[in-house]
Amino acid sequence: MTMICWAALAFASAAPAIRVDEAWIRWLPAGVPAGGYMTLTNTGDRPVTLISASSPDYGEVSLHRNLNRGGTIEMAPAGEITVNPHASLNFAATGYHFMLMQPRTPRQPGDHIPITLHFADGASLTVEFEVRQ
Repeated sequence: MTMICWAALAFASAAPAIRVDEAWIRWLPAGVPAGGYMTLTNTGDRPVTLISASSPDYGEVSLHRNLNRGGTIEMAPAGEITVNPHASLNFAATGYHFMLMQPRTPRQPGDHIPITLHFADGASLTVEFEVRQ
């Protein structure tokens, strides 16, 4: 299932847009922290910087990235993520992901979870992520 969301981000001149495809969360049992993935596309003419995310369904949502350091995979906070104009960033392929911690209720495959993406310019976009096994 592909979910597409469009949002105009307010800038002084051009109004670039963000598109989100394939927004999903890996289901894990028993309240274990989950990972969220998506493809984020900047269809505009200026870079767009994702600075954080939040969800009413999780106590904490943070940006992380898996890094290969000498053959060892390490997970580290990502800080902010910039997507260049007319470019896409596939979270799963690049090691970026959301760490979703402290679920407020049990989740099951097929559930849809709203996650709000927060950008450096003050804009935000809420995307429905599908829980997948």
